[in-house]
Order: sequence, then structure tokens, then C-alpha cells
Amino acid sequence: MSTSHFFHNRSMLPLHFLQWGQLDATPVILLHGLRAYAQTWQSLAESLGDEFCCYALDQRGRGLSDWADSRTYRTEHYVRDLEDLVEYLHLGRFMLVGHSLGGANALEYARQHPGRLSALVVEDIGPGSSSMGDGAARIRREMQETPLYFPDWEHARAFWQRSRPGLSAEGLASRLAHSMKQTEQGITWRHDQQGIAEARLSITPTDLWPAVHALDCPTLFIRGGRSDFLPLQTLGALENANRNIETTVIADASHYVHDDQSALFNQVVGDYLRAHRA
Repeated sequence: MSTSHFFHNRSMLPLHFLQWGQLDATPVILLHGLRAYAQTWQSLAESLGDEFCCYALDQRGRGLSDWADSRTYRTEHYVRDLEDLVEYLHLGRFMLVGHSLGGANALEYARQHPGRLSALVVEDIGPGSSSMGDGAARIRREMQETPLYFPDWEHARAFWQRSRPGLSAEGLASRLAHSMKQTEQGITWRHDQQGIAEARLSITPTDLWPAVHALDCPTLFIRGGRSDFLPLQTLGALENANRNIETTVIADASHYVHDDQSALFNQVVGDYLRAHRA
């Protein structure tokens, strides 16, 4: 069972996070993807059990966190929010897990804060993922074509089923409950869809190679076997770039590995974090 908390970042923007576990357990911060939310990590957090205290941040503009100027939906501001959460929680060394956008933010945090992480897990993103290839093109297309409103819940459900044809019933229910809401105008997004789209289509993605080369903690990159976002050749380049890096591929999973193969994903991440607990 999670508990819900709010804090203010250095700019006084209210941000929300969920906590699972006891405060004296090994701390793990979880960072979701581009249009996701803290609850996306529920299955992983619950599977980690009492050995870990998990904190899942609703990154700015998502979930229950406040929206911000679209120009601040970029890596440098996400990293500052993470710094503020770490300070708010009074954490020393901790573990960090990130998917897609959250993985990029986690890598950049690691680059800027050497010695702070005892382990890092990056789900399905690497250098170049956000700027080239089929996955980057798909994300840009989704940003351009996603409606701001739906007339009813059936149309909202149909949108997700078209967008994520392999999505489980649990994953669909989670998205409907935590990324959408009823308004007088119809069903709309809890996140700042328009601002996030503007940012994603106009801001040059951060070059992640400097962060990869700088990694000073055990780091696991997880790729979905059907991913269009993290090419296999990039995995090999990552392993050759830094001796702290390991990679693995989870079969029959898209870019959303934690959705498509949640049990196996949870096992892989749990085993890795347990192996590298301080």
C-alpha cells in the first residue's frame, strides 16, 4: 500500500510522489516516462517488498504534480526537481530507476552527481533514442495526433487500445484511472498534454553519451525485445562505453517493458537492485 505526499521544489512548484515501504529500508526513486505517472510503478514497488523504500515521483506536468511552463519540460528542470526531492527526503546514497524520459533524467542526474547512486536501472532508452529512429518518429507522431478531449470513456478506452495494442487489461485500467479524468468538456488528460507535446516537438533531446561515459555506479539497461526505441546495436555500444554497464533484453515486450512483461521486469529489476544494495 502506498502513501501520497506533496512537497514544493525550489521554484515553489507543488510536486507529488508516492511512497511504498519503511523509511529505514534501502531507498529507491522511480521516474516514469513521457506521459506516465507515479502509479505506473505500483507493481514493481510492491514486488520489491520490505527490503526497499520506494518513492515514485509525478514529474512536473504529470499526475498530481502541478503543470509548468512548457519550456521547462526539459531535462535540466526534471533533474532539478529530482535534486529537490532527494533533499526533501534527506537521502544519502540511493538507487534510481527510470523509464524512457525518466531514464534520460536519471542518467543526467547520475552524471551531475557522481558517488550519489549505489545502482541505476534504465528502461528502454539510450543515446539517440529520442532524436532518431522509428521510436522517436512514433513519439513525435503521437504528440501531434493525440486529442485533448474524448466525448466519453469508451472513446478514451478505444484510444489506448489503438495506441498500445499489446496493453494488458491491468495496464489499460491504470491509464484510464491515473492519466485521464472527467470534465464538463469530456474526458481529458491529467497531465499537461498540450505543453508536453509542445516541448517534445520543439526541444532538442539531451545527448546522453556524456552521462553514459561518466557513470560510476552499477547500471543496468533493459530493452524490450520488440522495442522500436532502443536499438540492439545501441546496447552493444553502451556495454563497450563503460565497464559499469550491463544490458539485458526482455522478450515479447515493446518500449513499455514494465507493462508488457511486468512479472519478468520486476524480477530482473529486483534481482539487480538486491545484488547491489549498499
